[in-house]
Amino acid sequence: MAKFAVFVDLENCGAKEATLASIIEKVKMRGEILLGRVYGYTDRFSDLKQILLSNTFSVVPSIRYGYAQKNNADIQLVVDALEVAYTNPLIDSFCIVSGDSDYMPLVGRLKAMGKYVLGISRSEAASNIFINACNEFQFLESMGSRPAPRTRQTARGGKQKAAQSNDEMDLAALNKLLCDVFEEQDDTGEMYASELKGVLTRLRPDFNEKTYGCATFYKLLQKLASKFGDLRVTNDNFNVMVSLAAQADAGEEEQIQLTRENWHEAFEAQLKAYKEGGFDRINPSILKADILTTYPDYNERAIGFKRFSEVMKQLEKDGLVQVEMDEENTMMLKLM
Repeated sequence: MAKFAVFVDLENCGAKEATLASIIEKVKMRGEILLGRVYGYTDRFSDLKQILLSNTFSVVPSIRYGYAQKNNADIQLVVDALEVAYTNPLIDSFCIVSGDSDYMPLVGRLKAMGKYVLGISRSEAASNIFINACNEFQFLESMGSRPAPRTRQTARGGKQKAAQSNDEMDLAALNKLLCDVFEEQDDTGEMYASELKGVLTRLRPDFNEKTYGCATFYKLLQKLASKFGDLRVTNDNFNVMVSLAAQADAGEEEQIQLTRENWHEAFEAQLKAYKEGGFDRINPSILKADILTTYPDYNERAIGFKRFSEVMKQLEKDGLVQVEMDEENTMMLKLM
């Protein structure tokens, strides 16, 4: 299991509570966080106090002095990260939450020491140099900013239950979390139930299967598999194995396809999810990737366009985005 040190540059990542929670959850799916620090902390980040304290993160305040005041936190982050790399042999993985190219030499030194480097940043602030230097890089916009896909049943206006009980809602949230764990794994094969429970307890330290009315974790997994159909649970020679179901239900809940009639609604919902997540600009490639994740059979010709650039022009014409170019001449979409 990977042992992480997480360093967050608040000025560059523009972290909000929900965003920082997504970052921490993403790292915990991959391993254990042994150390966490945030840099550039000021009173305007006071909403982060609860989540920082809950995850034992320490803060480095931002002291403003001189013309190059921005570099103060950057240099402190680099010094601290190298100190940890040299003095703490338990930590084998580093998560740098920033897109600043100034951190590229740090990434190079960490990799030379055999450390795994995960980079996370807003697409607006991410430098291609930093992205390519990391072992792995993920955009914040793709973490928790994806609306639920519509289904044929909901598209036809089928009636749903007016309300769900709290237990049902809790089960649905747990089922989604477990599916997210599988999607974050390097391979998409099976996991031992005990291994899966270990990941779950890192994400939710207060987890207890008895809360869901089940005496064992195995019975809870069976309950989720029976109710939602997303998980497959097998018991082979007393080894309980869990995996994602090979195929989605092909019945009434089959996912709807995007057409000329409904594509605009799907794109608008995705852009709204980004905006609600606190993002002002996104990279077009992220928008297309998230649309493909939600609607795997999506293609431009099916919705009446030859290429994705034409889709962006239509979204701009409709007043949903404004196409801009950043300092590195990379196209960005400003959310309206």
